[in-house]
Amino acid sequence: MIRFQRNLTLAWLLLVTLGNLSQRTWAQFETRGNSPVNYSPVALAVGDFNRDGRLDLAVALQLHSSQLAVLLGNGDGTFRPAAYYSVSTHEESVYSVAVADFNHDGILDLAVNDLLDLSLKVFLGNGDGTFQTPINLPLGPNCGPTEVMVGDFNGDGNPDLVTLDESGLCPDISVIFGNGDGTFQTPINTPAPYPASHFAAGDFNRDGKLDLVTVGVFGTLSEAGILLGNGDGTFQAGATYNVDTVASVAVADLNGDHNLDIVLGGLGAVGVLLGHGDGTFDSPQYYLVNGACCGIAIADLNGDGKPDIAVISSDSAGETVSVLLGNGDGTFQPSVAYPIGKGNGGPVVGDFNGDHKPDLAVVASNTNVVTVLLNTGVVSFSPTTPLSFPDQLVGTTSSPQSVTLTNTGSTALSISSISVTGQFQLSSNTCGSSVAPGGNCTLSVTFQPQARGTQNGLLGINDSASSKPQVVELTGKGTFVSLSPTQLTFPAQKVGTKSAPQSVTLTNTGTTALKISSVTINKSDFTETNNCVPQVGAGTNCTIEVTFAPTSKGTHEATVSISDNGGGSPQGVPLTGTGTN
Repeated sequence: MIRFQRNLTLAWLLLVTLGNLSQRTWAQFETRGNSPVNYSPVALAVGDFNRDGRLDLAVALQLHSSQLAVLLGNGDGTFRPAAYYSVSTHEESVYSVAVADFNHDGILDLAVNDLLDLSLKVFLGNGDGTFQTPINLPLGPNCGPTEVMVGDFNGDGNPDLVTLDESGLCPDISVIFGNGDGTFQTPINTPAPYPASHFAAGDFNRDGKLDLVTVGVFGTLSEAGILLGNGDGTFQAGATYNVDTVASVAVADLNGDHNLDIVLGGLGAVGVLLGHGDGTFDSPQYYLVNGACCGIAIADLNGDGKPDIAVISSDSAGETVSVLLGNGDGTFQPSVAYPIGKGNGGPVVGDFNGDHKPDLAVVASNTNVVTVLLNTGVVSFSPTTPLSFPDQLVGTTSSPQSVTLTNTGSTALSISSISVTGQFQLSSNTCGSSVAPGGNCTLSVTFQPQARGTQNGLLGINDSASSKPQVVELTGKGTFVSLSPTQLTFPAQKVGTKSAPQSVTLTNTGTTALKISSVTINKSDFTETNNCVPQVGAGTNCTIEVTFAPTSKGTHEATVSISDNGGGSPQGVPLTGTGTN
């Protein structure tokens, strides 16, 4: 971790500790705001780009002419629609983004790698959340940067840039000195002891000069190598360590001895190497996490003054943020996993809803969203994800869905009010005005759409755990399309023969004609005929007839998919049948 980043972490430790002197809070997270962005987000950075006191996000986007997205925060954990800035004409060229004030004007700027253009791009901020045309910083032949960080590598008080090239085609480390006015000097290149895939910076030998730790695979070995800084942008090789985890690396003082330590993320574990203050480290100690691990964030997440670790991890069940609470001596408690749906970039730490508790943000390249996980303190919610309702006919009421609230604190939790917004209704509430320590209660919500299409709302709880309302996101789709039955199951059918047809009735419950653009089935063992396309009149219905003709033995599953303008499109009817001899 570089000096600027380390100071940010220490500021977080101070902020959260001061904000919770009266009562320690537990680090519990619930997946809340999902902000869409274009084209495969892979990394993000946090800062107040428009100086309104609310944290914003900068997101590196990989595909379709690599871009930078800037999301200005609303101060409640949500963000305004993204603004986009072109970085490169190449796809898969942007992997990393860093934040600093490069020209000392009190306005945050951004630096982004451009792998295929062999350069860095620096976007100077205007102070209103917008950025100027980027400054191009070429690195030299074959020097394609994959990561960029900020630090003062020559001790002149100006932020410099350091990049990593993992191709092995040029010297692996490039330092570009900043002049303090938004301009930069010629890169200084230093080879790493082996092709490195990730790096972090910090003063490991306490000589006042920034050093680097690089991690990578050399032959069959995974190694962490120390590069000791000379204070002039060059480095000398230090100790190396055999490690099991090389997917990511971060740096912080984990045991309060004023020596920086190293945290590694990798396959199923987090590795911790405690520093001696002379540039050497203990052998790594490993802590299991929920599957393969990638990005790392270090901060005091539960307000006890001890650094904690948050990592994105994944297994067959999906992606999570695994949180390991620190004991203050460099050891950590077993990890607790919080589901995030999809996520592979980040996490970064910030107080995104202004309640003086550190929250987390991650990105997901396969779903093109930025997700915020709000720190709920001593309030635990189950589920921790938004309540998502099935498609519901307009003007009708859904079955209820429930969320359980648990007070994990040592004193009673006071609840002053509970509210629901949008086309949703609180149907039951066992919480009352207080929840005892260790106690829980249940809140149930129904969906009552008054219009077609996606409807969003919030279940809000004002309680003594936070200065801001705790919120549970609510979402569902209103539709005018009624399907009966909602699934079809065919009896056993001999391979090579065709079943008798089964029917699905589609009814338009709306007051205008329903346009049906297509009715399709995604497997060839089932076929359909219908009289629904191209439209169904108001208050009338049509029929979709399905037959089953298995081409092989065993269970066959498919879905009738109906694309329409009635809300909730595409509508789906699951199909099941068994082929026999």
